[in-house]
Amino acid sequence: MAVLGLGLAALGRPEYLTVGHGDSLGADRSVDGLRKRCEQVCDAAWAGGIRWFDAARSYGLAEQFLSGWLTSRRIGAEDVTVSSKWGYTYTADWQPHAEVQEVKDHSAAALARQWPESESLLGPWLRLYQVHSATLDSGILDDGAVLRELAGLRVPVGLSLSGRGQADTLRRALEIRVDGLPVFSAVQATWNLLEPSAGDALSEAKDAGWTVIVKEPLANGRLAVPGPGTEALGERPDVGALAAVLAQPWVDVVLSGAVTVEQMKSNLDAISAEVPEPERYVSYAVDPSAYWSERAAMRWT
Repeated sequence: MAVLGLGLAALGRPEYLTVGHGDSLGADRSVDGLRKRCEQVCDAAWAGGIRWFDAARSYGLAEQFLSGWLTSRRIGAEDVTVSSKWGYTYTADWQPHAEVQEVKDHSAAALARQWPESESLLGPWLRLYQVHSATLDSGILDDGAVLRELAGLRVPVGLSLSGRGQADTLRRALEIRVDGLPVFSAVQATWNLLEPSAGDALSEAKDAGWTVIVKEPLANGRLAVPGPGTEALGERPDVGALAAVLAQPWVDVVLSGAVTVEQMKSNLDAISAEVPEPERYVSYAVDPSAYWSERAAMRWT
């Protein structure tokens, strides 16, 4: 049965591309302000039973915030699962409206730099290390040196996906071996009612024994608020949309992207919510190219 986790993409840095992110954060975008908010949302998640937390090197100070929270709450390594990612570097340096927020680099040098950074912060708790937004075009799946380094890490290795080519990238990754053994054992992909095109490939990964993690289940906030297009999901569309993802037979973990305690508590209700009948939401799906074009055009706030 799938469980709900918490992704820290929108909690570790002052801007993100979720709809309404800026309004949710409010005026205090300081490091201390974000740290306090992150801890509050993590506390609410923990109280609600969440035991999976996902970060990345490019999520601003998310790894640092998470490490501090785990330490201060005295959460043992055996009591929680933490995943993180390498391959992007946060470059905005906390500056508002930075033209470039993060830079992608899947080179061996980037891995050699970022893995020790993640390990030093999350070492006791880290259970999965993922390539951040792997694509066929990035070359990561054809780089033998990087793949061998990944295969030698002390933790299981996965990859996160993005873009309309998610399914093709995943199927290629399923084939990769180093010394006859699979390199990857987990995938984190976008799947939601607007963009379900990777579903079959994710089912194949599940059948192969991989851990399947879904990110952006609310389509970066587009399925989170009542309004035109979400009527079939009820007065609290976030609950219905999350429940629909949790019900998929191939998913293990669904990541909430909550930015406030109130959002976290609302998302948690999806665990026990009635799952909407598929005929109520099947028409939500849009053309993947249109979906990813719209996502690329979203503003960081």
